[in-house]
Amino acid sequence: MLTQVDADKLMEMLKQFVDRATIQFPLSGQSSKWEVKSDDGRESFFIDAQRKGKIKLSKCTFMERYRVIEILLRLDIDGPPHDNPDGAEIPCPHLHIYREGSADKWAFPLPPDTFSDTSDLAKTLHEFLVYCKVQNIPPILRGLA
Repeated sequence: MLTQVDADKLMEMLKQFVDRATIQFPLSGQSSKWEVKSDDGRESFFIDAQRKGKIKLSKCTFMERYRVIEILLRLDIDGPPHDNPDGAEIPCPHLHIYREGSADKWAFPLPPDTFSDTSDLAKTLHEFLVYCKVQNIPPILRGLA
């Protein structure tokens, strides 16, 4: 488990895509994973896009992970509301941010100046990558669904 200081440092690091000319946005029912590294190349991260909604095609989750299992950031779109450990219900879309001792159990309303239109999933992926401090974001190719 990460300390909060370490998690905050990891989230603030500038990152670069590894060997990627384009991003193929996953189709409905699919998932994709991309590797990014810190600018100095010492730290590796994964960005995930999961579109597993069978009824709601707009249901989607984006994650920034460190060391494969540590979820630093998770953006849930068009899913159910989330109940925080303190009992507060956070409607979807919402952003999970790592907290020491709780991992990604806490969700927060989306910052309105950061995510402009969560109904556009490819655009939201781009905005999520910017939020994760990824610098060289390749073009995102949209699928048909």
